[in-house]
Amino acid sequence: MAEEFVDKRLDALVEGIVRLSSGDLSVRMEVSPARDSMDAVISGVNLLAEELEVFYEELEQRVRDRTARLHAAQVELERMAMYDSLTGLPNRTLLRRRIDDETLAGAAEVQPAALILLDLDAFKAVNDSLGHSAGDQVLIEVGRRLESTVRETDTVARLGGDEFAVLLPQTTDEIACEIAERILYALRPAMIVSETSIRILASIGVRCGEAGQSGEDMMRDADTAMYVAKNLGRSNVQVFHPAMLQATHERFTILEELRQAIPAGQLRVHYQPLVSLQTSTIIGAEALVRWNHPDRGLLYPDYFIGIAEESGLVVDIGEWMIKAVAAQLGDWTEVLEDRDFAVRINLSAAESRAPGLADLIDRTLAEHAVPAERFIVEITETSLMTDPEASSANLLGLRKLGVGVEIDDFGTGYSSISYLRKLPAQAVKMDSSLIQDIVSDPRQLKFVAAVLQLIEAAGLLSVAEGIETADQARLLTRMGCDYGQGYFFGRPAEASVMAGLIGKGLPSLRV
Repeated sequence: MAEEFVDKRLDALVEGIVRLSSGDLSVRMEVSPARDSMDAVISGVNLLAEELEVFYEELEQRVRDRTARLHAAQVELERMAMYDSLTGLPNRTLLRRRIDDETLAGAAEVQPAALILLDLDAFKAVNDSLGHSAGDQVLIEVGRRLESTVRETDTVARLGGDEFAVLLPQTTDEIACEIAERILYALRPAMIVSETSIRILASIGVRCGEAGQSGEDMMRDADTAMYVAKNLGRSNVQVFHPAMLQATHERFTILEELRQAIPAGQLRVHYQPLVSLQTSTIIGAEALVRWNHPDRGLLYPDYFIGIAEESGLVVDIGEWMIKAVAAQLGDWTEVLEDRDFAVRINLSAAESRAPGLADLIDRTLAEHAVPAERFIVEITETSLMTDPEASSANLLGLRKLGVGVEIDDFGTGYSSISYLRKLPAQAVKMDSSLIQDIVSDPRQLKFVAAVLQLIEAAGLLSVAEGIETADQARLLTRMGCDYGQGYFFGRPAEASVMAGLIGKGLPSLRV
C-alpha cells in the first residue's frame, strides 16, 4: 500500500513540474500526511511556484505601467507635433492634415471647405517695445478671440509667429466672408498687456473651396489673398480670385528683375530741393531712387520699394544709394563751394538696424572726400520702433561722425515728442498728410501750429514735406517752420538739374 502511495505522489510531482515549466504558475500539489522527503520536495516546488507567481505578477504590472507611460508619452509627442505649445491651438501640420481630409470630402460631392488666413499687423512692434512675454500674451489672447468667434466645427490654428488660420468645413462663400469679417471685428477691442492698452488688427485672406482643389493650392491661394490685404493698407479682408495669382507672378518677376537692376546699372538718383522757409534759399535736397527699367521706362519707388523691403533687397538698394549720393556730392564739390547744403537719404527699417552702417557711410564719404555734415539720413518713426536699440546705436554712431539725422514722416506712426527727444536727431520732417488741409481747415492749421511748437520745444528743427502751393508755404513760414519741400519748390530731377538750382537758385522761392 505504501509503495503505491509513493508512486502516485511522484506522478503528481512530475505532472506539476511539467505544468510549471509550461507557464501555469497556479499549480499547487497536496502534501501527504507522511511528511517524508517526497513531501519536502513537493512543498519546495509549491513554494517556488508561489514565488514565481508573485514575481511574474509584479513583472506584468511593471510592464503594464511602463506600457501606459509609453502610450502617454506617445500621445504627448503626437500632441506636441500637432499643437502649438504657446496657444494650445492646432499647428500647421494638423491644419494641413484636416485640410486634406476636407478636400477629400469635397471630392465626394460635399460642400467644400473654406480657409481663412490672417497675419497680425505691426505685431513686431509689440515684441520690440514691450518684450516677447507681452507678445506671447497677445498671441494667446488672439487665439482665444478667434476660438470665441468661429463655430464648433471649425479649426483655429496657429501657423507660427503672428500668423493664424481658420478652417471652415462645408462652408458657403457667404458664410466664410461673414466669419472673416466677424474675426476682424473681434480683434478690434483693445487688450491690456503689461499694463498697456494695445490694439491688434489683422490682414485677412479668404479662400473659398472648390471641388477637386488640393490642400496645398488652398493654402497658397489664401496666403496670396492675405498678402493682397496687407498691400491694400492692412486691417481688411480680401477674398481670393485667380487674378491675384497673376499679380503674385508679376511681383515675383519684378523682384527678379530688380535683383539684376543694381549690377546692370539701371538705378538712378533724382534730387528734390529742400528750402529754408525763412530765407527762401535752397539748403539741401532729398535723394530719391528711380529705376530706369529697360522695357517699362522710368519707375518710381512705389512700384518696387515694397517688394524690395519684403525680400530684404532694400538693404542692397540702400547701400547703392549711399555710394551714389556720396559720389555725386564729390562731383558737386566746386558747385557747392562754401554753401550750407546737405543731401538727405532715406533709410529703411532694415538698413537702420544693420550692423556696420556707420562704418559703411564713413568709408564711402572718405572715399569721395565729402564732409560728413553734407550727408543726412532720414528714418521714419515707425522704422525706429522695429528695433529701437539697434537703430539708436547706429544713429549715435552716425552723429559721432558728424552725419545728420532726421525723423521722417512724422505724424504717421505712434511715437511721441518725448521719445524723439531721446534720439540723436537734429530735425523732424512732418508728413505731407499733416499740412494738406492747413489752408482750408482752421482746425488742421491749429494742430500743425501745435506740432511745430512741440518740435521746437524738443530742440529740433522742423521740416514740412508735400508743399504744393504758395499759400501752404506762406502759412508754414508764418508759423515758424524751418524748412520746406514739395512740388511748389521743385520736383525731383536728375543731378544736372539739381546742380543748376544750387548755382542759380529759384526766383519764385520768395513767399
